[in-house]
Amino acid sequence: MKVLRITPQRCTGCMRCEIACSYEQSGVFQPAKSVIRISPFEAHTSYAPYTCTQCDEAWCMVACPVNAITISPVGAKVILNDLCVGCKLCTIACPYGTMFYDPDTAKATKCNLCGGAPSCATACPTQAIEYVDAESADWLGTFAAERAETQLAQQA
Repeated sequence: MKVLRITPQRCTGCMRCEIACSYEQSGVFQPAKSVIRISPFEAHTSYAPYTCTQCDEAWCMVACPVNAITISPVGAKVILNDLCVGCKLCTIACPYGTMFYDPDTAKATKCNLCGGAPSCATACPTQAIEYVDAESADWLGTFAAERAETQLAQQA
């Protein structure tokens, strides 16, 4: 299985991933149309990209009243635009804040892994975003555990 693996320590905040994503998703270079976002931390001294983790729970799919979200061959949860009614329930249900609403189309939007060739990973100059083979989709759990160890060691 392939997943987007994000390593925040490598992110410089250049926003190339947002630009590439917006163009891939909407045909325009407009970060507001991107489904990957860069979050600044510590007074803009560090950054972290975030996007849909394609979680197993798929709260977005469960919440959709018209079954407009399905799973693609590459394992991404994808929105079927012809079925989406723009109710925004999926955006409310997502605990990660990675389901978005596009007011121009009046539809929900999210990461679809670009059909198996994520443009954000290709555009990232520091490899903060990588599309890699993984035994588990839960790269976030491993990252959190490693981060906790580092933080605890620094406090000791």
